[in-house]
Amino acid sequence: MKHLLVTGGAGFVGSNFVRHVLETTFHRVTVLDKLTYASSRLVLSDLPPERCRLVVGDVTDAELVHSLVADVDAIVHFAAESHNDNSLREPGPFVQTNILGTYTVLEAARAYGTRLHHVSTDEVFGDLPLGSRTRFSEQSPFNPSSPYSGTKAGADLLVRAWSRSFGIRATTSNSCNIYGPFQHVEKFIPRQITNILRGARPKIYGDGRNVREWLHVDDHSRAVLTILERGRSGETYLVGTGNEHENISVLRTILRLMNRPEDDFDRVRDRPGHDARYAIDASKLRSTLQWTPRHDDFEAGLRSTIEWYRRNEPWWGPGKSAVEAAYGEREDAPADGS
Repeated sequence: MKHLLVTGGAGFVGSNFVRHVLETTFHRVTVLDKLTYASSRLVLSDLPPERCRLVVGDVTDAELVHSLVADVDAIVHFAAESHNDNSLREPGPFVQTNILGTYTVLEAARAYGTRLHHVSTDEVFGDLPLGSRTRFSEQSPFNPSSPYSGTKAGADLLVRAWSRSFGIRATTSNSCNIYGPFQHVEKFIPRQITNILRGARPKIYGDGRNVREWLHVDDHSRAVLTILERGRSGETYLVGTGNEHENISVLRTILRLMNRPEDDFDRVRDRPGHDARYAIDASKLRSTLQWTPRHDDFEAGLRSTIEWYRRNEPWWGPGKSAVEAAYGEREDAPADGS
């Protein structure tokens, strides 16, 4: 592979992947991104223009997608609407981007015989009981709880169907919650950090006992590139770390690392359909492709993420007020998903 098309490559997870590719390979990258509120030219502005090109456009634009796929060796499909709270308020964009967008990419991959990797989430499986030792595996049935996870489950099924029916060379990864640099301030960890940086009290849904498994974005990028290069066509790989933490524990750790009392937060009413626990069995990825996470120390990862947001207020600051205004209107707390 010499030339990759990365859809959604100006967003949080996609842009980190683009950086990883440019740092560790000789590939060129074309990024297709709609530049919605959750993405930005700034995340790519320091990358070498001879190796990274940004095309502004919609992943549902079949003519545009086909023209780009005709010129690449592989597609990595990140483009998605991904915020649970937004999906509860307005599901339509999630159906358009996550389902119709994936269909458009699949048809282009079929037309040109292009290798495809589809990036998804563990939320397609629903949730697990608190206190259990059960983990999701590649064989777990889909049981989505929100319009976001429902549309991602639909996209995953389309990839499986196109692989089986039309023989496209496709793989899928479902990861646990991702955190790290460049994540939009509407998400759980960056919203807590940026509220504290601005002197505000962070908020949490309900009792905060919901459990999430956390994966640093650098480890996710390594996993996706590994699957793209060595994954078996038609297969799904789960990406996880075993780093499970209650939301309230994550918030208290952030407060402590930022020299604030661990009880310096407010509780607000819980979100409808709030999943209890996510946990992933990543043994297939570890054993067959020899991937292991390098950011095993979650507290160290939080500390470095806090420092990134502390140093980069010019990046996140302009959008912060709009996010807080939107939450204020709904009297909600931050989402807890990736």
